[in-house]
Amino acid sequence: MKNQLAGKAAFFKVSIVSFVIALIAFQSTDANAQTKYELNEGWKCAPIGSVKQSGTELSTPAVSTQAWLPAVVPGTVLTTLIADKKVPDPFFGMNNQKIPDIYKTGRDYYTYWFVKDFTEAQPKTGDQVYLNFRGVNYSCDVFLNGHKLTNKPHTGMFLRQSYNITKWIAKNGSNRVAVIVYPPDVVGNPNGGQGGDGTIARNVGIQYTAGWDWIQPIRDRNTGIWDKVTIEKTGGVRIKDPHIITLVPGVRQSDGPQQPAIIKVSATLENATGQPITGELRYNLDGNAVSKKVTLKANSSLDVQLNDLSLKNPKLWWPNGYGQQHLYPMHLQFVTGANKISDQHDIKVGVRQITTEWNTKTESRQININGQKIFIKGGNWIVSDELLRFSDMRYDAEVRFHHDMNLNLIRVWGGALIERPEFYEACDKYGMLVFQDMWGSGDCNGRWTDPMKLDDQWTRRKYPDDHGLYLRSIEDQVKLIRNYPSLAIWCGGNEITPPEDILVALRDTIMPKLDNTRWLIPYSNSEEMSRNVMGGNGDGPYGIQPLSTFWAHKTYPFNSEVGSVGVSDYESLKRFIPTQNMVLPEYDAATGKTKTDSVWDYHKYIGYDDFINKYGKPKNVQDFATKAQLVNYDQYRALMEGFSSHMWDWYTGTIIWKTQNPWTAMRGQMYDYYLDPNACLYGLHSGSEPLHIMYDPTDGMVMVANNTFKTHSNMLLVAKAYDMDGKERILSQVFSDVTPSTTKRYFSVKEEIAKLAKDKGAFLSLQLFDKDKKAITENIYWIADADGEYSGLQKMHQANLTASAKYLSNNKVEVTLTNASNGPLAFFNRLSLVDSETKQRVLPVFYSDNYVSVLPGEEKKVVIDYNSATDKNNLVISLGGWNVAEKTIQINK
Repeated sequence: MKNQLAGKAAFFKVSIVSFVIALIAFQSTDANAQTKYELNEGWKCAPIGSVKQSGTELSTPAVSTQAWLPAVVPGTVLTTLIADKKVPDPFFGMNNQKIPDIYKTGRDYYTYWFVKDFTEAQPKTGDQVYLNFRGVNYSCDVFLNGHKLTNKPHTGMFLRQSYNITKWIAKNGSNRVAVIVYPPDVVGNPNGGQGGDGTIARNVGIQYTAGWDWIQPIRDRNTGIWDKVTIEKTGGVRIKDPHIITLVPGVRQSDGPQQPAIIKVSATLENATGQPITGELRYNLDGNAVSKKVTLKANSSLDVQLNDLSLKNPKLWWPNGYGQQHLYPMHLQFVTGANKISDQHDIKVGVRQITTEWNTKTESRQININGQKIFIKGGNWIVSDELLRFSDMRYDAEVRFHHDMNLNLIRVWGGALIERPEFYEACDKYGMLVFQDMWGSGDCNGRWTDPMKLDDQWTRRKYPDDHGLYLRSIEDQVKLIRNYPSLAIWCGGNEITPPEDILVALRDTIMPKLDNTRWLIPYSNSEEMSRNVMGGNGDGPYGIQPLSTFWAHKTYPFNSEVGSVGVSDYESLKRFIPTQNMVLPEYDAATGKTKTDSVWDYHKYIGYDDFINKYGKPKNVQDFATKAQLVNYDQYRALMEGFSSHMWDWYTGTIIWKTQNPWTAMRGQMYDYYLDPNACLYGLHSGSEPLHIMYDPTDGMVMVANNTFKTHSNMLLVAKAYDMDGKERILSQVFSDVTPSTTKRYFSVKEEIAKLAKDKGAFLSLQLFDKDKKAITENIYWIADADGEYSGLQKMHQANLTASAKYLSNNKVEVTLTNASNGPLAFFNRLSLVDSETKQRVLPVFYSDNYVSVLPGEEKKVVIDYNSATDKNNLVISLGGWNVAEKTIQINK
């Protein structure tokens, strides 16, 4: 609550100029009638079996809840039990197995009452008070002050609820709400299949809760009041479901003067009183005032479309890497004839237009923003936390990591949920387009035959059981998030369409009416998105790959899922693996199988095969995790480089499976659950640069990928090789220029680098310099010897790397790394911001680069950005690399 109020205060501060301009047109108004706050503290809960009273009784102060458990709201039954230490942390070791599963206990075991006392005075005559639930899983009845608010149980995890409680507010201002929450109707058997036995998909809810190949089952299936509960106070008229559409005709540049854009605004107005009300629906945007006078009949609602605004010289919203993410503050108000604000919505408007077209060369669809084609570099997302413990801070940090990977899209996978508004706020801020799946997956919903599933394919193809609830929920969720500029694509489901009647309703009715400016594709690897002429499911490959695969193996032209490994470093592993389970995986080259410890297996480890052994057989888990980072970096850099090398030729985009985990899994993650980044993130950070120099390991070709709208000219391209002792050899240098949205090939260094690397391996340094001889970008590869081993790395001498650190601002540190000129390259150095007292890493922290290598005689600067309450006097920098001893660096004040 406190953070949100602070955010609103900042919002109004930024908007003061526009507000003053609006006053000229609108005069002064009384804003006291409109208030909204969360009920997010002080909840109590108890299992249904321990409660004898009815809901009407429980919702009165006469019933004591002193002996009840403190409840986490928003949250689930399981998050409450964890917080109250009634069950162990399911993210550590094998603890999840110690928690009773609802399939065995029965639904009543996780059916709970939730009660909250709150203070709210009776409103003035004509004013209204609403109780809002943004998400309850799966069904519930709601009671307030001895009155039942639900005529029948409210059902549906994703269907919002709103109750006008004006007449039920207590005279003395002391109120109590009581909610009984029932688990999903069908809980599913967590038998080890994708979504267990698949029957979890009979509900309109999350499918991963019964387990997947990257997650263990969630024991309560996320039962609870999982999203925000709010009290909303308005005047007699309430604004519902505003809709903002921005049209940006033509092909635009990311800077310079702009032709006008069109802003279209509409909303539903609801008069909850017994009297007609006349007033104005109005807004102000960038000093432009738009309004319409309307009269609402008693107890009625009215859809109102305001006149279009032609916004002159607009500041446009662009995806990450292509331009700025400007957001205009808009205050949408309904003001009565008495000049009183009855209701107000504060909306941040990103002015942009999304279109798509079929690329005949790639045989896939391409996405255009503001008329410019965008090469999609994306990551697949599940949820922020499998137990639905969402927060603005965590959303912001996770989306920022995707921004720092130089990605421009996040796909929200269909076995999870339609993401929360706070997620979209972060995506708007960081320029991440969103590919939003609806609820469904080929694994549960019948695309394939599957012996783990209870029902046959034809039966599963009809899931969920209640199609009407599904469609009502979709309509509601579309209204919830349609105003966010980052939302780019609606998708019917993961690797399968919803049932035909649902798909037809989405395509022909719901989307044309509610959100007709975005691309709707029937399923995630649809032929409408990417022509699949290679067979298979239309995505992949998965798992660890030879680097050449990403460059030379042509896959699907808009690939919705392609991925690799993702074990984090030793500090991360220690957070969830017991000491006795720190056991090295054993790879058997003869069988191609890996023997793993039970905890590693439970946390879904997938093998690195013999890729790690090429750096020398690991001595222990710490050594294994360190070498895994080299593989991680190489895998994800090559993945994005390989796709970029064929942009607009083979591909219009690719989306990594996957970039994050909602629990302590050991695969497919660029940072761990605790928000600690690993080398995958920085391999992507390099390989996804908007302007990037790179090397094709298949033919030795040096090339530059330009993912911007600008021509980059008069650059000097320098290719150099270094041996293990740091001896330099210039391979070639040439002046270059690269036109927008293209990849340009220059020359091959295959023969030279093969000769130099034959015995011990070598380093290849690629740099671009601007006309002022300043390095624009650099990329350093480590090349294996003739046997494919990194034999030279195993015998490297220590580098003489010095480091210093200083504060640039309150929460920003600059680290300078300098390597001596008479020694080897300082290879693969990890920087960490550490609390000097606890010796633990500060999390989350954002590094401008990490796992950095510094050439002999050169210097690199890394900027560290953090938002932490840790005392600055207790912060130090930890530094250690492949051939650089661990050291601690003090930060100069």
